Parts: sequence; C-alpha cells; structure tokens
Amino acid sequence: MAEDFSEPMIEQFPRPIILAHRGDKLHAPENTLPAFEQAIQKGADGVELDVKLTADGHVIVFHDSTVDRVTDGKGRVSSLTLDAIRKLDAGKWFDEKFSGAKIPLLEEVFETLGRDKLINVELKNYSSPFNDLVSKVCELIKRHNNQGQILLSSFYSSNLKVAAQILPEVHRALLAMPGPAGLWSRSFGFMFGDYQALHPHTSNTTREQIQRAHRLKRRIHVWTVNAPEDITRLRDWGADGIITDDPGTAVRVLGRGG
Repeated sequence: MAEDFSEPMIEQFPRPIILAHRGDKLHAPENTLPAFEQAIQKGADGVELDVKLTADGHVIVFHDSTVDRVTDGKGRVSSLTLDAIRKLDAGKWFDEKFSGAKIPLLEEVFETLGRDKLINVELKNYSSPFNDLVSKVCELIKRHNNQGQILLSSFYSSNLKVAAQILPEVHRALLAMPGPAGLWSRSFGFMFGDYQALHPHTSNTTREQIQRAHRLKRRIHVWTVNAPEDITRLRDWGADGIITDDPGTAVRVLGRGG
C-alpha cells in the first residue's frame, strides 16, 4: 500500500528550515537536477524552485521569462514547446562540468528528490496570471500524492486562492517584494489572507514581524539569506525558515553538519 503523505511534514524539521533557492545556486546551474541534488547532499531540508508552462502546457522548472540567460538558446518560455525546451543545454553556461544538464519537468524533480524533503514551488505565471499553471501543478501533486512535502508560494494572492480551492491541505505562502512594493503583502495582505506562511525579503524582516506572524500561528521563511551573520540573526529572532543560495554555508552556520 502506498504511504500517505497528505499531512504537512514541515513541522518535522528543525527551525529554521533550510530551503535551497533554485537549488545549490552558487555552486551549480540554478533550477536543474544537479543543483537540487547537490543542495540535498549538503544537508538542505528542501529546495525552492520556480515553475512555468511551456507553449504546449507542460510544467517545467525555470525562473526567467526567456531562456536567454541560463541556456544556449533564445526565446520566451511561453512560446517554446517542451520538445524545444528539452533540446537546450541549461548547465554549460555555469560550468563545463554541468554540460548537458536539462531544464527539468516538475515531476522529474519530485521523482529525483523522493518523499522526505521539502519542496517549495513558486507559481511563477506573473506575465500570464490566467493560464492553467496552478491547476496543472496541483494535478501533478495529486498524482504523486506528495501533498505533505509541498509548500506553494507566489507573489500573486490569486494563485494561492486557486490552489486553496483545489488542494486545501497543501500549505501556502505569500511572497512579499522588498521595499514599499511589498508593504501590503507583509501587513494586511498576509494578516487577512488564508496562508500558512509569509516569505518576506531579508531586507524587510524584523524581529517584530516574526513575532506578529507567530501570533497568527503562522510561519515566516525569509529570502534570500546568504551571509552567515544574517543566518545567525534570523535564527536568533525565531525565523521558521531561510531560503538561501548557499545551503552548505547555512548548514555549517546552524551547526547541522554531519
């Protein structure tokens, strides 16, 4: 009988949880299987990744609106088919030793990471908010029966509302832009919304904000935290998680090395 992973497992990890931002981003090509595998090998509790739809409706793990920066190709992700996407090299730009790395499907990440690590999926359909990304991601989660290991996040509250309707048991996190642009999300938007966590930028995170989230019985995971002194400060303030480009350093600073 298949094990039921529908109960959220995020509380099983020590605080602050360490989520590797696009994988071990400082040491491997972002949002690729090698980056995710490296992050887990270094002791991360899970990974943070971005998802988009190809022109023919497949859910891929990718950050930018175009493939220009991190592959050997050019063009908008939304205008490329999965077949075209899969022909691109997503590793060589970073280092020759990663030549041949591909842009992965979300389900490939699920299969590669297994069932015992956290996966923060950022719903990144900001230029096409009414497409089928959210429903297709939820369908993949249902198919893999891994609801318990997933955290869905987005800057768009509308994405999280749709996700809540389809998969209410999956934890949701509201992302907040840094500076004045994220003020509403960090305050009223989060306070009165149906979320389990807030993801503010490190530059806007305070001890008081963390305490407010805890009074609401919610979590707070901070991005993007790379400096040892920032990791230490956020731990001391009681942050529930850090999202970092350098999981190896975070593991060392927090004293979790093997």
